Amino acid sequence: MRTKLSYTHLMQYTTSLEYPWDNHPEPGSTREIVPGVRWLSMPMPGSLAHINLYLLEDEHGWWVIDTGLSMDSVNQWWQKIFDHELNGQPVIGVICTHFHPDHIGQAAMITQHFKCPLYMTRSEYYQARAFSGGGSNHHASWLSKDFYTRAGMSPQYMDELAEMWASRNADNMVMPEMPAGYERLEDGQTLEIGAYQWQIVIGSGHSPEHACLYCPALKIMISGDQILPIITSNVSVHPSEPNANPLKDWMDSHNELLTTPEDTLVLPAHNLPFYGIRQRLRELISHHEERMLAIEQACIEPKVAKDLLPVLFQRKLDSRQMMMALGEAIAHLHLLMDRQRIQRTLGEDGCYHFSTVHSDFNQHSPTDTHSAPTQQPAIN
Repeated sequence: MRTKLSYTHLMQYTTSLEYPWDNHPEPGSTREIVPGVRWLSMPMPGSLAHINLYLLEDEHGWWVIDTGLSMDSVNQWWQKIFDHELNGQPVIGVICTHFHPDHIGQAAMITQHFKCPLYMTRSEYYQARAFSGGGSNHHASWLSKDFYTRAGMSPQYMDELAEMWASRNADNMVMPEMPAGYERLEDGQTLEIGAYQWQIVIGSGHSPEHACLYCPALKIMISGDQILPIITSNVSVHPSEPNANPLKDWMDSHNELLTTPEDTLVLPAHNLPFYGIRQRLRELISHHEERMLAIEQACIEPKVAKDLLPVLFQRKLDSRQMMMALGEAIAHLHLLMDRQRIQRTLGEDGCYHFSTVHSDFNQHSPTDTHSAPTQQPAIN
């Protein structure tokens, strides 16, 4: 029996999706979605509190979809899963939807424990390898300093950023060491797991080459962070690729995902499984269009990226939230530049200044008015 829950979302209106379950499995246990598909939850610090992971049963063992953070407590919960939830069968494959630490943190442990392969898309695997074990201290590089200076940030912020990264190290939110090899996933590829075929559906924007898994026979999509029911995944420009246009990739991906059948059960990495995939995709697209309209209106007088944070977010931001918020603001600016609605100039102060090209804002908006700023960056 499905239940319908309503949440006041990041946008001005309320979204109503259908949720078959109203709570998460307890850590160390699993919940059957349908025969051969199990749902488990692992703890993580911060407001998200947990990540959803999934198990797919095959003829001679199980496939793990995403793995949780590289925390000792998560490792211990996995040992309990191995001992009590796999019916005495081994893990025969690990699939990580993308490279973020909450998704790959235990990949090395699980693949080593069972001597089984890791499956990822190429871009996600090598991105993870580039940043694993602390990477190249990218946040302290001249590229990073240049990036934040051009966004209007003070030298003091770089010190705060360094403290924030040290804190994330303590919380196991950095990239762990990765397995030495992997099996490549590609868009359109089909994996035969048990009695079912699972299609690899690639999205982009939140990460370079995010893999979702869709089973037409079961009408289930394991969406990772590409489609979430309550929060919106962070879509940011980072110092490592300062002129990237990830929001364009994100919007294009969501438009393509709109072809997914409406009766698909979505199994996301955060929040609860839900029905209403096309509704949710349209909401996400509209949300970003409204954010861009708000930015365009704010830039009638030239602004630096930092000036736009109050346009998008209402509350005071800590250093980590500030980093994510700046990345989001710049991502919206870059898509507006691509659409020739915003122009950018480098000022004598060393900052990029953004100004509106046209004044006919309303023709770009999906609604009559754009929504108010959100309380905080929509991150995960």
